[in-house]
Amino acid sequence: MTVAVTLLAIALVIVVALLAAAGAGKLARMDGATYPTALTRAAVAFAAVITLAATAASVFATLLT
Repeated sequence: MTVAVTLLAIALVIVVALLAAAGAGKLARMDGATYPTALTRAAVAFAAVITLAATAASVFATLLT
């Protein structure tokens, strides 16, 4: 049961990170950025969401143990 919940949580985080990256890339293009710049901004947004999720998970793991 815990493995399934963990996998679903990981999948949810990845989907949210992809949505944030797509939004950042689209906003960058709408702002007039070139494709490489928009891709860089999308990658930074994706990495930020993944990093934030990992940090929150480690804090919760520390608090719950």
